[in-house]
This record gives sequence, structure tokens and C-alpha cells, in this order.
Amino acid sequence: MTDATPTPGLSPMETGIRCRCPRCGRGPLFQGYLTLAPRCRDCGLDFSFADPADGPAFFVMSIVSFPVVAFAGWLEVSFEPALWVHFVTSLPLLLIGCLALLRPLKGWIVCAQYIHKAAEARLVEAETTAIPASGACASGSGAVK
Repeated sequence: MTDATPTPGLSPMETGIRCRCPRCGRGPLFQGYLTLAPRCRDCGLDFSFADPADGPAFFVMSIVSFPVVAFAGWLEVSFEPALWVHFVTSLPLLLIGCLALLRPLKGWIVCAQYIHKAAEARLVEAETTAIPASGACASGSGAVK
């Protein structure tokens, strides 16, 4: 069953964040923490179409880093703590934030790829047009005015 027709009423955001199959909304999308399952155990959808690459990591780092850097800056300006205080407060916030968002965001991107039928770009060979010989103008007369 590799039918690309999604079940009506399933949003890619909802099914992705819940880490469920984009077609049926029931089967698990992942096998492990971030490893995609080979196929949905409920509807049989083959997940080989999915290639989120580094997209989830980029978005997670962008989302998490702004509040954590703002917090670290506020902490430094307000209290001027020792460096170890930053390691004890900011580093765990950064790690927990990234790990908490990475899986749902990857699921969302995979579901969006399915819904929008995203695929790898392919080059199409275009017909080659003849290039006029040197000295020929666009009118084809060959005379230069």
C-alpha cells in the first residue's frame, strides 16, 4: 500500500507532532528516538520517501537558542555569576529544549513532505537550440548594421 492519498482531516502538524503516520494517523512514525520506521504498521505506507535531512535540527536550534541566549544574557547582566552557573543553568536548558523539540519537528517535516508530495528535484533535459554562427545577427541576415 503506497497510495499517496492522505486521509481527509489529518493535518501534517497534528500527526507530525504526535509522531504518527501521515496517511492513517495511527501507526508510529519512528522506530527509536529519531530513526524513521521502514513503514507504517497499520496502513503499510512506505516511509522511504521521507528525507528531512538537517531541517529539524536547524529549526530546533533556531527556536531554542533565542530564549536560552536571552536568559543567559539576562543572568549575566543581572547577577554577574561565575561561569559554572551558566553551565549549570543554560546548558541543561539548551539540551532539554533541543531534545524535547527534535522528534516532533522531524515528524512534522516528514508529514509535510508526504502531504505536499515533496520529492528530490530531477533535471529535465531541454531541447538544445542552434546557436547562430559568429557574425550572424538575430534577424538572420548575417549583416551587421
